[in-house]
Amino acid sequence: MRFERALIFSLLLPLAGCVTTHTDSNSLTKSIPKTSKSQQALDAARVHTELGQRYMANGDMQTALEKLNMALKFDPNYAPAHTVIAVLYEKINNLPEAEVHYRRAVELEPAKGDPNNNLGVFLCHAGKVAEADQYFRKAVADPFYQTPDVALTNEGVCQLQAGNVAGAEANFRDAIARNASNAEALFQLANTLYLHNDAFRARAFLQRFDALGKPTAASLKLGYDIELHLGDRDGAQTYNQRLQSQFPDSEQAHALNSSTASP
Repeated sequence: MRFERALIFSLLLPLAGCVTTHTDSNSLTKSIPKTSKSQQALDAARVHTELGQRYMANGDMQTALEKLNMALKFDPNYAPAHTVIAVLYEKINNLPEAEVHYRRAVELEPAKGDPNNNLGVFLCHAGKVAEADQYFRKAVADPFYQTPDVALTNEGVCQLQAGNVAGAEANFRDAIARNASNAEALFQLANTLYLHNDAFRARAFLQRFDALGKPTAASLKLGYDIELHLGDRDGAQTYNQRLQSQFPDSEQAHALNSSTASP
């Protein structure tokens, strides 16, 4: 399925108020309360980071980058700006700059879950699994981190990438224990168990995933494979019908169409 994909990877900055991509940043900065200069700089950095995030979400990378650089001019130590600009640099494939800013966000907030999780995901994408694990562990250790299950799921996907199936399974189970509705962890655990010849337990976790009511083409294809492996052709056909109905243009639907059409 995905990495940050559940990753796996949400922007971590809470948006205050309703800001559109056409909002005049001057009017926003004028609305900042006249307090100390340091507070004004921090507020301006926050506003420009929000604007940058909005522009990036709408695909205007150039304007987003301008806003985020402005945010860092106002306050070079504003960690959320480093996080968002790192995401932008990663999106435009400027990986060296992305790494600089992911690492700077961790330097500024070394105990916080969000920046540690983000750096872990970045490092895992780069194949630096051992280093990535250190940051996932730091994320989970943050007692105020609201989504430690996400970091655990990301760590599990990273472990799978490195071939550590037992470690991955342990991480997925820990994630599910902390949040029984973590869809990515449920799917990943079901898929891992199926691929390692434990279709019966895979079925149980996929059923829990399916009960969340958010099927994907990948999950329906996995359901088909599991049921076929367990000898339940009716159950497999039900998954296939759902796949063809809900995701007719997906790679998985086309694959099943081809295989079932073969003599």
